[in-house]
Amino acid sequence: MKAVLLGALIGAGLVLVAAGISPGGNDEVFSRTGAVSHVQANGELIAVSTVVGDKYQQLTVIDPRQQVLSVYHVQLGTGAVQLRCVRNLHWDLRMTEFNGESPLPREVQSLVEPR
Repeated sequence: MKAVLLGALIGAGLVLVAAGISPGGNDEVFSRTGAVSHVQANGELIAVSTVVGDKYQQLTVIDPRQQVLSVYHVQLGTGAVQLRCVRNLHWDLRMTEFNGESPLPREVQSLVEPR
């Protein structure tokens, strides 16, 4: 379960890193999925905030320059902050495939590149 959650967070983080690098990614509200309530990018860091049930607020902080993702849980009742994970995305972003389905990137590459 933790691996699935971490994978989902990394995937979301990668999407947000890409969105944060593009122009116009300064202050957006994502309402399509309802999962992310607010995204704030100040040019240095991207912060994604969402409330998880009635338990806690999850704050995901992404540093696009250093390619680092950090996740915090803020308890709604007490305001206590817990650092849940920190991950350097450097090697994640260099993977060509992970849990992929056909056609895999190398399969597409072999069809496109001249022999």
